[in-house]
Amino acid sequence: MAASGRGLRRALRASPLPAWRQAHLGARGNLKPEYDAVVIGAGHNGLVAAAYLQRLGVNTVVFERRHVIGGAAVTEEIIPGFKFSRASYLLSLLRPQIYTDLELKKHGLKLHLRNPHSFTPMWEEGTEGKVPRSLLLGTDMAENQKQIAQFSQKDAQASPWEPSFPSITRSLRHPLPRYVLLHHVMGSLEGMPGAWGYVQGGMGAISDAIANSATAHGANIFTEKTVAKVQVSSGGCVQGVVLQDGTEVRSKVVLSNASPQITFLKLTPQEWLPEEFVGRISQLDTQSPVTKINVAVDKLPNFLAAPNAPGDQPLPHHQCSIHLNCEDTCLLHQAFEDAMDGLHSHRPIIEFCIPSSLDPTLAPPGCHVVSLFTQYTPYTLAGGKGWEEQEKNAYADKVFDCIEAYAPGFKGSVVGRDILTPPDLERIFGLPGGNIFHCAMSLDQLYFARPLPLHSSYRSPVPGLYLCGSGAHPGGGVMGAAGRNAAHVVFGDLKSM
Repeated sequence: MAASGRGLRRALRASPLPAWRQAHLGARGNLKPEYDAVVIGAGHNGLVAAAYLQRLGVNTVVFERRHVIGGAAVTEEIIPGFKFSRASYLLSLLRPQIYTDLELKKHGLKLHLRNPHSFTPMWEEGTEGKVPRSLLLGTDMAENQKQIAQFSQKDAQASPWEPSFPSITRSLRHPLPRYVLLHHVMGSLEGMPGAWGYVQGGMGAISDAIANSATAHGANIFTEKTVAKVQVSSGGCVQGVVLQDGTEVRSKVVLSNASPQITFLKLTPQEWLPEEFVGRISQLDTQSPVTKINVAVDKLPNFLAAPNAPGDQPLPHHQCSIHLNCEDTCLLHQAFEDAMDGLHSHRPIIEFCIPSSLDPTLAPPGCHVVSLFTQYTPYTLAGGKGWEEQEKNAYADKVFDCIEAYAPGFKGSVVGRDILTPPDLERIFGLPGGNIFHCAMSLDQLYFARPLPLHSSYRSPVPGLYLCGSGAHPGGGVMGAAGRNAAHVVFGDLKSM
């Protein structure tokens, strides 16, 4: 098929390098022995911190252990011809100030806003040939009320702001913590509150734009450079890092975009950390029930509740977040109970996105990339069993069986898939327990208590060592706030040295 064509591969190889990579090659990748600041990890927060520090005149270098930048905000071509937002897959929370300050539009960031934004097809038996019902919600309140009236006249007649949470969509948010719901709806895109969208070229393109901004002002970014240890002087202050190959790089400060657990339990010499601090970091709640599955398909999914148009062109519902197996809270509760018993859910909750419906650059003509955010899956299976390939494939097959019930023909359209269980997300992206927020967004791990009480200022017990990632305030999501805030704290401390 088209995805394996020689010409396509040649075109992909010839695609232009991002500006930050060209800047790196132009400088011949020369690593200096000393910088003002070292950033560990080129996740989006680390890149934001580097961009702000460099703009403020702080000579900054970023070290990334993987071959690509972006952390969880990354685009990877796992299957030839198909570009996946392999971990994070939607944008909304990026702070407008960062978008403006770092001139991300100038540095290549392009967005595709979604409207409508939510599609929930029903799995209904015994409809006597009728098309199953579905719920399609967007920015048109009158149309939303018509949609909601299929299920509840009371909800449809409520005030304009209330129909966003009718009984059918309330089930999607149970048992989701209330703050996490707020965290997900507090963003905006291009002045539209609560809007979510796709990044053209995948989520790695936002990381490239931030990196382009950083290198345009002189920052250095190195991939495949693993930091093995934070160097601490005999006086107990940071003096740089040691790379895995033994190279020592001196610096006045070190900012870690890694999780608090990796930063303080693996990279920092333990003799310089209070015993109580180490104990509490080791006890942070990192549980996560999510398995991400990236799928390449050779045709557009065709839902029973909203059949495809002639020519198989994307329809409005294809650009939405599509929610499956969430018709009522009983389904969600049972899926959760399965995971508590060490099993993957028999009818997992599925958030289904097709970013190529708005961004055709992600897949060959007529083909699509599908992102499946699924739950619940335990980190360890019953009996202490790990996620071997057999178990991973069995779970993915179950997910695909569920999708097939809503969209017959889906399984036959699959070209390839990439299954990321919680241990995979931990191993590949450095997410403890597979948690996309580094540690849970619960009340005891938020605000002044993130990651720990008395340690929410981005500073650590070791002078000169700072956190700048999702494990710091205000938490996870492709927001950039932790990176920006940490950079300003660091800059203030450097001025007072």
